[in-house]
Amino acid sequence: MKKVLSVIVMLALIAGICFAGAQGEGGAKGGQAFATIGTGGVTGVYYPTGGAISKMVNAKSAEYNLRVTVESTGGSVYNVNAIMSGDLEFGIVQSDRQFQAYNGSADSDWEGKPQEKLRAVFSIHPESVTLLASDESGIKSINDLRGKVVNIGNPGSGQRGNAMDILEAAGIDPMADLKAEGLQASESAGMLQDGRIDAYFYTVGHPSGSFIEATSGSKKVRFVPIEGPAVDALVKANPYYAKSIIPVKANYPNAVNGADVPSFGVKATLCTSADVSDAIVYAIVKEVFDNLEDFKALHPAYAILKAEDMLTGLSAPLHPGAEKYFMEAGLR
Repeated sequence: MKKVLSVIVMLALIAGICFAGAQGEGGAKGGQAFATIGTGGVTGVYYPTGGAISKMVNAKSAEYNLRVTVESTGGSVYNVNAIMSGDLEFGIVQSDRQFQAYNGSADSDWEGKPQEKLRAVFSIHPESVTLLASDESGIKSINDLRGKVVNIGNPGSGQRGNAMDILEAAGIDPMADLKAEGLQASESAGMLQDGRIDAYFYTVGHPSGSFIEATSGSKKVRFVPIEGPAVDALVKANPYYAKSIIPVKANYPNAVNGADVPSFGVKATLCTSADVSDAIVYAIVKEVFDNLEDFKALHPAYAILKAEDMLTGLSAPLHPGAEKYFMEAGLR
């Protein structure tokens, strides 16, 4: 009897190991695997981007034995840290935060602590550092922000880092020269329309739900140009920044601006960990790139995407699962 029980226990252990192994390979040989994509606020582009990716993969859930879910988060810094801790399998991360995290850059959230297991998957849409102000505030340039109530973004968000960068480049101390707020992006439009803030920064692809909301209220608002020597110096010093144009006329007709507005920006990138299986990463990359035209139709911010451009802006090593697909597709 003891021998029979020993055999049963041994078989159970073997079965458990096999099941765990199957899940570790994206469920290719057994039980279904699960992956979560960390995004951002629900009014930005990150959240629908995560939703679009999960929708495409989940349409073939049975084929991949993989189910993808989406989580609204605090943004880039949160996503990197959650990926590294194993709380998320994927996260959408600004290209500047990807660079800083992998390299442990000075004056970043990871100073002296390089996130060596961070891996790039692909880049997505360009994002502009966008500054919106109430017309009554009189803010028409970044120098007009002094003494105003300005939301620079919640701690751990990409837009907060970008706002700090441009303010400091312009010689403005965010803590001394402004009445700085640290709100979530999803709160900003309502706070601006209620007159509780004068302006807010948001790094996002356009069109954005936040700015559609903010420009649709009774209070007149203005997109503030971000240009000049401060931007020139910032772009020159940081390879992940580039000058950009905010398409105001096409997307926000209720803004007081009569033309599109210059700014600078980064790219949104999908990141993961070296610990995530090749099979899971390969499945996600394959579904997006094999169905790129369908993916582009899911949000106006993706309209300009080209497959070859989605391998730019990546400063962490490419995950082997992504590398496998790109080699097969002739993109590398």
